[in-house]
Amino acid sequence: MTTEFVPLLAIGFVAQLVDGTLGMAYGVLTNAALLTMGLPPAPALVHTAEVFTTGASAASHIYHRNVDWRMVARLGVTGVLGAILGAWILSNIEIGAARRIVYAYLLVMGLYILWQSARIALTPRTPAGWLAPLGLLAGFLDASGGGGWGPVTTSTLIGSGHAPRQTVGSVNTTEFFVTVAAAATFLAELGASPLANLIPLVLGGVLAAPIGGLAVKHVPARALMIAVGTLIVTLSVFQLLRAFGLI
Repeated sequence: MTTEFVPLLAIGFVAQLVDGTLGMAYGVLTNAALLTMGLPPAPALVHTAEVFTTGASAASHIYHRNVDWRMVARLGVTGVLGAILGAWILSNIEIGAARRIVYAYLLVMGLYILWQSARIALTPRTPAGWLAPLGLLAGFLDASGGGGWGPVTTSTLIGSGHAPRQTVGSVNTTEFFVTVAAAATFLAELGASPLANLIPLVLGGVLAAPIGGLAVKHVPARALMIAVGTLIVTLSVFQLLRAFGLI
């Protein structure tokens, strides 16, 4: 057992617990934690681990009936295409992660969700027609920048009036297919991730995955909106400060 096993196990558990409950932040939290440990950010490693953790998370959300399959279908196809494109670009082209506009957008959406949470509790509705381009953008950002699928899709859907429970469950379920596409592309371009780091991340995430589906089923919509909005605002401010070199 390597000295990083227990910290990586804890990282995998906490990141998947947050992601499974709030529909976002696995990639962002995991890459940030790797940097804190002195390890380089590893999109290929994170996406390979997510194949297993998102699979377990999807199973939990499906079991608890948190999934709107119409939403999954509209997000999934273009999300997979975006993930393949983003992973290929990250594997072959040296580009800076110029994502300031995206995080500024997320900050606005997070504040809007918090404002909405004080006014109404949202109910299930027919998925919007713009889910396909949203999936393409979110899949591309997730694979090319080490995170973005959940923050972009969850914040946009809840902010536009979709119910938090079905949004989180559907986003997490769709993320499995997006992650498989990204991980397969990274595997083809960069080779396999080191098992010593992969195994603890997977174990931690799989242990946490069942909790997310259960929590989303029972947490009130308004409380879930407040939690989602708060996390989005926090992550957006952190990423904007880092992008501008202030931290």
